[in-house]
Amino acid sequence: MSERSLVERIGDHVHGFLRDLNDQGLRVPVPRQRVFLQAIEAAGPRDATHLYWLGAATLTSSPEDLEVYSPTFERWFGAVPARPVRERESPDDETPAPRGQGDEAPFTAATGGEAGLKASYSEHQRRPVFGPASEDERAVLSLLRRELPGAVPTVRSRRRRPGRRGPWIDLARACRESWRGHGEIVALPRRTRPRRQRRVLLLIDVSGSMKQHSAAYLRLAHAVVGRLDRAEVFTFGTRLTRVTEPLRARDVDTAVGSLSEVVLDAEGGTRIGVALQEFLSNPRHVTVARGALVIVLSDGLERGDCRPMEAAVRRLSLLSHRLLWWSPLACDPAYRPVTRGMSAVLGSVDALAGVRDLRTAYAQVQTLGRE
Repeated sequence: MSERSLVERIGDHVHGFLRDLNDQGLRVPVPRQRVFLQAIEAAGPRDATHLYWLGAATLTSSPEDLEVYSPTFERWFGAVPARPVRERESPDDETPAPRGQGDEAPFTAATGGEAGLKASYSEHQRRPVFGPASEDERAVLSLLRRELPGAVPTVRSRRRRPGRRGPWIDLARACRESWRGHGEIVALPRRTRPRRQRRVLLLIDVSGSMKQHSAAYLRLAHAVVGRLDRAEVFTFGTRLTRVTEPLRARDVDTAVGSLSEVVLDAEGGTRIGVALQEFLSNPRHVTVARGALVIVLSDGLERGDCRPMEAAVRRLSLLSHRLLWWSPLACDPAYRPVTRGMSAVLGSVDALAGVRDLRTAYAQVQTLGRE
């Protein structure tokens, strides 16, 4: 039997196993099946026991799932290894992730050991609950609202307006004023193109690895929408969601709290490339990004293929006036963007900075006017 025929037979066997899981009641989403196949390709299972644990880690999420998974695996691949029993010291105790696995391993310490451990490619719906802003956060929000209008870069308007100086003569106004002087033109009124704020676009990561920072980012977005003339805000985890309109509410707690009815992929998986490509596939969204100050607030921990993320960030950089990437991981002085996703997009980003809360966001906003 040729090597190609053997590979095809193994592939058919694995896909048959996945179909049987679905028939037995364990409905595994396609993204998780993809992760399972990628794990097989990357790890190269040594034996049936190794393959069993690869499947258990990627295809199941509860003891009930294992009750379906184990007998199905035994029918297709042979004996099932005994599951190790681990006694928990407390209900909140968690098993740490193995060292060296995944892009996020070097940076878990930067965010209290949580970043990356909750980053996944799986999709699920969960309504987030955002608590009220503290007094300290409200004080920083007041500073942000005062600072934002002067910090955002400006651009010349395409429309001409009356002005004291300008390269164009306002003939209509000159004729109207000449009537008051019996046909005499005393001064030549001018028209100019005044400067106005550039459009600002915020793209906020609300995935599981960003759970402890999402509320602060959304409060920042509320200040941006409330103080700037042209601002748009989108969230992304496993999907893209426009949240500009809910953030127009006057009170910050009311605005951010209402997002629990809109943002349904919070605290879930991470598909940065897919979400950004969805944004760029919409012509209206592309118009929003063209010539704008674009700020991506994300840790950049992409799961799966990083090529869509790299291509989307490159195009976003070409469309925008400036593309800034604010990451909570970059607040650590020892942070280096060496993960596959961040290292791939670093050349397309104008600046990478550390933002983990409203105070660090205020510090970065103060630098916008100096760039």
